[in-house]
Amino acid sequence: MKIIRSPKQMQGISKEIKDKGKTIGFVPTMGALHQGHLSLIRRARQDTDVVVVSIFVNPTQFGPQEDFQRYPRPFRKDISLCRSLGVDYIFHPLASWMYPEGFKTYVLVEDLSEVLCGRFRPGHFRGVTTVVAKLFNIVRPDIAYFGQKDAQQAIIIKRMVCDLNFPLKIKVMPIIREEDGLALSSRNIYLSPQERNDACVLSEALRLAQGLVKSGIKDTKKIICHMRALIKKKKSAKIDYIAIVDPKTLKPVKKISGRCLLALAVWIGKTRLIDNLCLKG
Repeated sequence: MKIIRSPKQMQGISKEIKDKGKTIGFVPTMGALHQGHLSLIRRARQDTDVVVVSIFVNPTQFGPQEDFQRYPRPFRKDISLCRSLGVDYIFHPLASWMYPEGFKTYVLVEDLSEVLCGRFRPGHFRGVTTVVAKLFNIVRPDIAYFGQKDAQQAIIIKRMVCDLNFPLKIKVMPIIREEDGLALSSRNIYLSPQERNDACVLSEALRLAQGLVKSGIKDTKKIICHMRALIKKKKSAKIDYIAIVDPKTLKPVKKISGRCLLALAVWIGKTRLIDNLCLKG
């Protein structure tokens, strides 16, 4: 396994791999790898000849009051995990190489980036799509892997890939959860023991909604009302949003019909957590 810092060097390596007729599987991350990330790497290892993992805490997707400075960066542990799974290259650039002096170009997927998390984190998805577009141009993957936990991000990236004719496939892999249902996240380490217990209310609320739909309730306002009541029982919880939307347009739906995306963002103490579930009418 090799660690590459220079975007230009990574581009050269990718070209050599492509010239040999080999396929590249790519897992973009911000590090602090957990079993969710590792599930993506394992799938990339199965599907493709060469696996590249990027580890880059992208400054442009963090707001002024967000956790960029304290975001976990256990790089040595991440290296060990990648090596154990047979990763071929880690791409770990400096921010000054990704965004050199005079950088002026950004990628924005309109509408999809302005709702749900985009409403509460203005500019976040512009930072995500810009860095992912750059990474795709540098790594030149045949398949890129993303987790369903970041459902809105995956939907936006799929739209970008389609709209800008990137020659690659996006694979979105299932959410990996703890035994008690909490979706794995690098930010879970911020939670105190009590907050960690309270955080399970997110997955509990999703299961509640799923049960309501199975019992015949299709009215999304009623479902969301029940979820809010459950979450508000936790004193540490503050809801940013609970939404049931079309999984392609992210527009709200009034009645459960066909496939819908149920997504929520909740602060547990000072930690913002997201989770989601696919509902079927």
